[in-house]
Amino acid sequence: MGLLQLSRLCEQLLLLLGQPSLKFIHLIDAGTAMHLSKTPKLAIIGLGYVGLPLAVEFGKQLDCVGFDIQQQRINELRSGIDNTLETSPEELRQATGLSYSRDAADIRDCDIYIVTVPTPIDGSNQPDLTPLIKASELVGSVISANNVVIYESTVYPGCTEESCIPVIEEVSGLTFNTDFFAGYSPERINPGDKTHRVTNIVKVTSGSNPTVANYVDQLYRRIVKVGTHLASSIKVAEASKVIENTQRDVNIALVNELALIFNRLQINTEDVLEAAGTKWNFLPFRPGLVGGHCIGVDPYYLVHKAEQAGYHPQIIAASRRINDKMGSLVATEVMRLMTQKRIHIVDANVLILGLAFKENCPDLRNTRVTDIAGELEQCNVNVDIYDPWVSSQEAKHAFDITMVETLEAERYDAVILAVAHEQFQAMGIDEIRQLTRNKGIIFDIKYLFPADVVDGRL
Repeated sequence: MGLLQLSRLCEQLLLLLGQPSLKFIHLIDAGTAMHLSKTPKLAIIGLGYVGLPLAVEFGKQLDCVGFDIQQQRINELRSGIDNTLETSPEELRQATGLSYSRDAADIRDCDIYIVTVPTPIDGSNQPDLTPLIKASELVGSVISANNVVIYESTVYPGCTEESCIPVIEEVSGLTFNTDFFAGYSPERINPGDKTHRVTNIVKVTSGSNPTVANYVDQLYRRIVKVGTHLASSIKVAEASKVIENTQRDVNIALVNELALIFNRLQINTEDVLEAAGTKWNFLPFRPGLVGGHCIGVDPYYLVHKAEQAGYHPQIIAASRRINDKMGSLVATEVMRLMTQKRIHIVDANVLILGLAFKENCPDLRNTRVTDIAGELEQCNVNVDIYDPWVSSQEAKHAFDITMVETLEAERYDAVILAVAHEQFQAMGIDEIRQLTRNKGIIFDIKYLFPADVVDGRL
């Protein structure tokens, strides 16, 4: 029996005996002695919407260092404040094993490094791996023998082993799958969602060899109460994540295109969708803006990798084009309605309610509301933006937008409901109508109110 076969047999025996792999592991895999700690110390690199909730859950059971390059973020968390609103002060207090740092020396003695940094796109819609590469360089500078690095950032299939691991090898001088090991477990965080959390969303896991894969899987089973899905390889796990959001992007693009068609046919899109929705297997998607850190970005990663492989995606690329232009189409439709009511476009006052990329959260990443504002401003419209969830400082820093802090009655020629915050729903259509002048219009992107009480929708 070969060494690899012996290793796998040992794993099977452990599972049959009900012994979790996070007991002290000293197994032989492909001729390499692996000593994986039964009580590992973790470093979570990147304390944003993904990293912090993960660090909090692990920090309830294990020693864990939350690492972030922003000192302000570290200071806020040390004082019990999470400005993303994903974790409460009470949850932060419960994570007794969690500390925070931006000093690489503080994560040098960790056993497991979990990378949760952003994976954005550049101005040409190509993957920007800069944060991921820098995080890999950091890991390479502190990693030791028998350590494991796990990536959670959304990437294209192959990115972990082709782009990230070589960086760690070069910086550390260690050999992958001999001296250190890797896993991939894609994040499934839904910002602003208080129902679907880290602990009750099934977690996909994977590892760079069978023993490590099982080790990573058992690690996440410590905190994920609903269980995990152990993928057959890192590439499979990477692909599973990127298609989750690509599927949603394509479905939303279809409904957006249908809305554009029905608008020209003078058919109420919501009426059509409600009628179609009476069929049991009709998917309940609605038209709208597609932003955020996932749906509006991840498909470009898959397109990039597909084109490298010599295939040029048609449906995925077309869906991205449709969804990316919806902001400018909204602005055009609003100005068309204003013209119909003989409202002069130049120097008109328009209020946009909402700046975040989705309802009931302060997340501004890849928000497409800015597309609406930009299109209107190009036509010399005066645009105000109001969002009770978003920090004025962050809006200024991210987009050079100065938001209004209060709403003034009878000031606006048009009001655009861009984000479905609960505060806007609570205001009611009458209060929102009071913000407009006599002939002012209300354009409801998010279908917050019935069609007969607003002036336009997608």
